[in-house]
Amino acid sequence: MLEQKEHFHGSDLEKIEKHFGIKKEDIISFSANVNPLGTSFRLREELSSHIDAITTYPDREYTSLRQAIGKYVRADFRNVIVGNGSTELISLVIKLIAPKKALIIGPTYSEYEHEISLGGGRSHFFRLREEEGFQLNEDALFQALTPDTDLLVLCNPNNPTSSQISRKTMRNILDCCKEKGIFVMVDETYVEFSENSREITSIPLTEYYNNIIILRGISKFFAAPGLRLGYAICGNTGLLHKMEQFKNPWTINSLAAIAGEIMFQDTFYIHQTIQLISSERKRICDLLADCPSVKYYEPHANFVLLRILGEDITSEDLFVHTIRKGLMIRDCSSFPFLDNKYVRFCFMRPEDNDALVNAMLEIL
Repeated sequence: MLEQKEHFHGSDLEKIEKHFGIKKEDIISFSANVNPLGTSFRLREELSSHIDAITTYPDREYTSLRQAIGKYVRADFRNVIVGNGSTELISLVIKLIAPKKALIIGPTYSEYEHEISLGGGRSHFFRLREEEGFQLNEDALFQALTPDTDLLVLCNPNNPTSSQISRKTMRNILDCCKEKGIFVMVDETYVEFSENSREITSIPLTEYYNNIIILRGISKFFAAPGLRLGYAICGNTGLLHKMEQFKNPWTINSLAAIAGEIMFQDTFYIHQTIQLISSERKRICDLLADCPSVKYYEPHANFVLLRILGEDITSEDLFVHTIRKGLMIRDCSSFPFLDNKYVRFCFMRPEDNDALVNAMLEIL
């Protein structure tokens, strides 16, 4: 049997189809963390009318798109840079910072460590501890931020723990890093799902600190991973200028740029998404609270991390049991500091969430 921790991630539906004999069209993915409402309502109606845009090159500066993003995130569009997904921007930031030693708050997304290693740097992890509910221990982090650290990397809210860091704490982190000459890269892929995202996002801090960059994308909240549109906000004009110099031109195609402008203005879709995730997050956590065989950690993103308490059931057992019913969760045993007792799943539509919870309870 293939090992889920190595092969079965949220985008691997073809591998699931081949291994389990389940058509990928029949799989409900609770692993990819993508908005269950699907693509922006306005985008579906309007994008086809812009098809002629592919006959010309995009604006090299993507000015209109950056202005739409600036309005959406309430930032100066001149501090916005766009890229081919947030992955391109993560790679570019790390390449330019060129850290010899980076500290990553984990368990978290593996791409950070991968990109750092490609540049010849070393990654060290600051561990979010289970006994602390995977919440950040601020004092312990400050002790771990040694003067030889070049880069601090964190995801807020974090994947897979769904924990988050307040803006007040982030300001303290930036002050500490400023004193020690450390640059901070914050991945806010999931912040729009947070109950109080306007109070959690670190974007306002980019007006006062030049040692931070915020990364976002449209893959999760706007359910458009195939468009490959990412963006970053940074008040360090020198770094932004270098990123523009090193970034390939026209990495976003004309239709993706137009799609972005449409999505960021779809206020009804944005409101519906926040309402759905908020209500389902509370409802499902209330159900999990009554289940003695699992422990959940307070979620702030559109997914929740669970620990299996029974000794005879593993994360692989739970994965196999649910996938055979066409329900795909994430076996978290491949994340640093997590073992074969942890799984993660995102919040989907109510009927799908109920099907998953019932399937898990069958084996738990």
